[in-house]
Amino acid sequence: MNQDELNYKTFITEITSIHELLREVSGVIKAHYYADNATEYQQKADSTPLTQADLAAHRLIEDGLKRIFPLLPVLSEESSHHVKSARHVFNEYWLVDPLDGTREFLNRTGEFTINVAMIRDGYPSLGFIAAPLLDRMWFGGKQLGSYVVPLDTDTNTSAAIPITCSALAKNGERVHVLSSVRHKNTRLQTFLGWLETKFNLIERSNSGSALKFCRLAEGAGDIYPRFSPCCEWDTGAGQAIVEGAGGEVIRLDGKRLSYNQGDSLMSPHFLAIADPANPLWSEYLELHEHSKN
Repeated sequence: MNQDELNYKTFITEITSIHELLREVSGVIKAHYYADNATEYQQKADSTPLTQADLAAHRLIEDGLKRIFPLLPVLSEESSHHVKSARHVFNEYWLVDPLDGTREFLNRTGEFTINVAMIRDGYPSLGFIAAPLLDRMWFGGKQLGSYVVPLDTDTNTSAAIPITCSALAKNGERVHVLSSVRHKNTRLQTFLGWLETKFNLIERSNSGSALKFCRLAEGAGDIYPRFSPCCEWDTGAGQAIVEGAGGEVIRLDGKRLSYNQGDSLMSPHFLAIADPANPLWSEYLELHEHSKN
């Protein structure tokens, strides 16, 4: 068996087992979502909310991943301080956000996800994003392609539909920007203003959590610019899926977004790009670099 065949066999094994796990986690989250106390939460040290759904999903995913892949550590948003402190020795590990979009959960929008990524040598090699209320799971990786499959059905990888990022219109007619209604800042407005000099029409789609990565990978957008704070567990799975669909997720210095490389688990500002070969994005990065000098 050559390396490509081995990678594909591992890929299929991981899809099947994680699909089953995320379907179980989805059911638990939905039970909390429809419960009478669904809007109750604690305030974490960083002022973000923490619900019982976050904690229940974390425990279930951590236990499930350790059962299926006993040799791989799990780094979750809700992991203990000890695990987060020990992460620098992790070369290969699972990076998890058990409930991405807790504020969307509390506001009853339904736009929240479960994010699971395998990080190898500082980069995401495989990602899974499940949307419990949309009944969808996206998965993929840079060397493996990306796909979407129903979440609440029996695992059947043959039912997975390949997804591909879209090419940017070459005539300057329109560009489709994916963003969050919560993340408005001066840098984003400056970026949108720059796009207005390049295109006749700027289309905007707002969505919560990691769904923006999924929309990009499905061909439903051209660019997801992120100029507001987020953490590595917010981006790992989405990056793997976008890369598997032919896109890129890059920092503003043009380098591929990497993981577990610094003192902080905060992600730098980035661009998730559907059509990375288009010279327009290199032009923006050069402009950004010059503006710093």
